[in-house]
Amino acid sequence: MVRVIVPDVHNAERLAEIARVAFEGRASHWTADDFVALGGPPHTALIVDDAFQDGLLILRMAADEAEILNFGVVPAAQRRGLGRALLRSAEALAQEHGMTSIFLEVAVDNAPARALYAGRGYAELGNRKDYYLRPDGTRADALVMKKLL
Repeated sequence: MVRVIVPDVHNAERLAEIARVAFEGRASHWTADDFVALGGPPHTALIVDDAFQDGLLILRMAADEAEILNFGVVPAAQRRGLGRALLRSAEALAQEHGMTSIFLEVAVDNAPARALYAGRGYAELGNRKDYYLRPDGTRADALVMKKLL
């Protein structure tokens, strides 16, 4: 259902398009160049759906901590288990690489994502005021969450 890829010039435009559609109305500023600049293993993993069209998750690993930098599923594919599969894959990959915890930020008004994270054992740590800039110019706070692996 999901696989790990290395972002490069051949797939970066597709990654940027998935991010644009997945974050429509919430803004995604990830460009093709941003995806290429991520690099790949051993410190960064990019997990996508098998069809490479519906979702992505970017995982960065350093020392013994992992961080989810970007995670989205296009609206047409939501509520079908893809987000859960991407998240499970990221957690498993982080554990395989010796990570002991995983962090993320989520918009405080993103109830579906917050429910997914809570259901997977993520705990709320704090709040980043006005962290996300929305397309209409408004800002949303980010909730910082952590899971012990």
